Amino acid sequence: MGSIEFEHEAENNSISVINQPLDPEEFRRQGHLVIDFIADYYKNVEKYPVRSQVEPGYLCKRLPESAPYNPEPIETILQDVQQHIVPGITHWQSPNYFAYYPNSGSTASFLGEMLCSGFNVVGFNWISSPAATELENIVMDWLGEMLELPKSFLFSGNGGGVIQGTTCEAILCTLTAARDQTLRKIGTENIGKLVVYGSDQTHSALQKAAHIAGIDAKNFRAVKTSKSSSFCLSAEALQATINSDIEDGLIPLFLCATIGTTGIAAVDPLQPLCEVTKRYGIWVHIDAAYAGSACICPEFRHFLDGIENADSFSFNAHKWFFTTLDCCCLWVKNPSALIKSLSTNPEYLRNKASDTKKVVDYKDWQITLSRRFRALKLWLLLRSYGVGNLRNFLRSHVKMAKVFEELVRSDKRFEVAAPRNFSMVCFKVSASSSLLKHENDDNEKEKKSNEVTETLLEKINASGKACMTHAVVGGMYVIRVSIGASLTEEKHVVGTWKVIQQHLDAILSS
Repeated sequence: MGSIEFEHEAENNSISVINQPLDPEEFRRQGHLVIDFIADYYKNVEKYPVRSQVEPGYLCKRLPESAPYNPEPIETILQDVQQHIVPGITHWQSPNYFAYYPNSGSTASFLGEMLCSGFNVVGFNWISSPAATELENIVMDWLGEMLELPKSFLFSGNGGGVIQGTTCEAILCTLTAARDQTLRKIGTENIGKLVVYGSDQTHSALQKAAHIAGIDAKNFRAVKTSKSSSFCLSAEALQATINSDIEDGLIPLFLCATIGTTGIAAVDPLQPLCEVTKRYGIWVHIDAAYAGSACICPEFRHFLDGIENADSFSFNAHKWFFTTLDCCCLWVKNPSALIKSLSTNPEYLRNKASDTKKVVDYKDWQITLSRRFRALKLWLLLRSYGVGNLRNFLRSHVKMAKVFEELVRSDKRFEVAAPRNFSMVCFKVSASSSLLKHENDDNEKEKKSNEVTETLLEKINASGKACMTHAVVGGMYVIRVSIGASLTEEKHVVGTWKVIQQHLDAILSS
């Protein structure tokens, strides 16, 4: 480019700059517009199709092929958000969203996220922002006390908590710590003998973590569960699997027990499982990603009985605890095990505070170096609502799940497919229903039941009136209705049930 052309472009560029990247008054003006936009979105979210109705590749047909050279006003951008982005959103915060597990939110959490983004600190060690570290220490102990975790998991004991991004990270970090702790005793050349255990209902994050951590794929155990045991991992099945591995010269390393499995919210029995694992020095991690939130209520705390014998525990506050993604709370009894596996100490990060060993450097408790000021939104949440209100919010969702469960039971065409422990109901078109009376063989009835149930789910989601997801357990295709969106009320649950019935009527009549 010639000098005249460059000067011309520079002159045009200076004319087109409407504000600096971080101008306080312009931020104030634009911020008000964005807050109003989001508030209106929530006011109207129920009017949108719950699951996005767009086709793959829709957005590239609507947006320009390249970025604009000159700036555009926020008003124009927000118009495009409404016109082009909103149609491509599956509305997780809709009161008619019952898919996967909830990703609930709250005003307090949104505002905490704003503060986090506004300060935009990078809290990899204590000195980089002392408040980010120390508030996380405090909030994690607050939460641990609400859950009645043993003192050994808290900073006020000899343990401690850290906010990870997701359960996937929590499992990988603890599995890595367990691996290294064992290899220091038996030698790194024996990594090929290490075995990781879960059930066939355990989240796929465990298998992924085992792969990343270098565990031989042949040494990953998904122990079979059955309908007779409500798809929980039994101590007897775990013991038998361990016995077989030991006979083969392998070394049991890690067990992931689940409180609220992904498919049907089954609960693994911690006490009996830990009695097995303690014989072999197996690291026990408890994944309570969804159901851990409910355990702040005294009536659900018994699901954590036996946790005192585990090594680590995590739950996702961004699921059913009214906190925006991402916020996975992980506690460990032995932080030094994490630190030995995950710490790096380059010269450019050295400082006097870290050298004293009297501060927490969270970079050594996680996979990444950089980290956000995540504790702010939890702090605002706890202070804005209080423990009592949070318990009542959770109880209201459980109450709605009970209402839905009774509606399912009242229609003989359906059956509840698994015990309801929390706020999720799994149901299916009944194989014993008179609808399938033309089928003579039980296997054929079950197969037909699965087909009709799957078709029913597809029709409901395509309608945009509600959104649900499925699971396959024990050969059954089941629809999962997970109640936990912050805006959901009983009228939405009852209305969704009517949608389900209407679509089944339509399937049968066709």
